[in-house]
Amino acid sequence: MTATFIQSQTSGVLLKNISWQTYESLVNELAEQRGIRLTYDRGTLEIMTPSDPHEGNKQILGRFVETVTEELNVEIRSLGSLTCRREDLERGLEPDQCYYIDNEENVRSLNQINLNQDPPPDLVIEIDMTSSSINRMELYASLGVPELWRYDGSRLIFYQLEGQEYVERDVSPHFPFLSPSEIMGFVERQKEVGETSMIRGFRQWVRSRIESGE
Repeated sequence: MTATFIQSQTSGVLLKNISWQTYESLVNELAEQRGIRLTYDRGTLEIMTPSDPHEGNKQILGRFVETVTEELNVEIRSLGSLTCRREDLERGLEPDQCYYIDNEENVRSLNQINLNQDPPPDLVIEIDMTSSSINRMELYASLGVPELWRYDGSRLIFYQLEGQEYVERDVSPHFPFLSPSEIMGFVERQKEVGETSMIRGFRQWVRSRIESGE
């Protein structure tokens, strides 16, 4: 079947009639190249190049997760933009950041994670600065990712998977004292004090919540 070019975007292209084998070959060939994101949905392949703000935001939001789990003494396995794919679903994508929390022990010693037999990440971070032509949230839902943080450059939303759909939550399902508004308050503070000082302040805030039993 011949691949069909559908459209050109400011940061990527969309292709139709792409086989699973071609998608897997591209994933393997581009594995060492940062800055290219592949999203595959049953024959449709999107190739995107994230912007600088996109990369900065994913790092910052990831630091919040890592700081919280450090203070809670919760073991995690952070796998960044792990390629999450299942051939039986003909779907695959790379989150901006992903973490194993509840299932950390199950994947702790694995060199290669295979979602055909291993659990999906417990939490993914999705930076949606440039709208994807593929419904990435639908792909995460089909893969069974329990919690999703989505940030569009101005608003952060926490989602929890219920059945096959994501439902917006006021607080993180994994960290019930943590809300999007609290996170965004610290994100705004970073613009004035710098990233290191902001994270230090966030760490102190987390400790105060733990000590108060919230």
